[in-house]
Amino acid sequence: MDTALVIVIVVVVLIVIAMLIASARSKSKQREFAQVQTQAHQDDVHHHRQQAEASRTEAAVAEERAEKAKLEAELNEERADKRERDLREG
Repeated sequence: MDTALVIVIVVVVLIVIAMLIASARSKSKQREFAQVQTQAHQDDVHHHRQQAEASRTEAAVAEERAEKAKLEAELNEERADKRERDLREG
């Protein structure tokens, strides 16, 4: 009977150890998943910031082009006015 009791105690101890190991592995996997998820969120934030910066750069270039086109239009208008005056005077 003592032998059976020792076997039962050993089996219970082994089961408890197995449960502790399984719990530790589960927690480790959860931590790893949380780290991966956090990194994915950080990558997403970085990607959106890069897109925002690219959009700002594109807007600045478009603004410069618009300003250049406006100046060219004004210059052409001045040339047209000058030629028109020259025609009237000439």
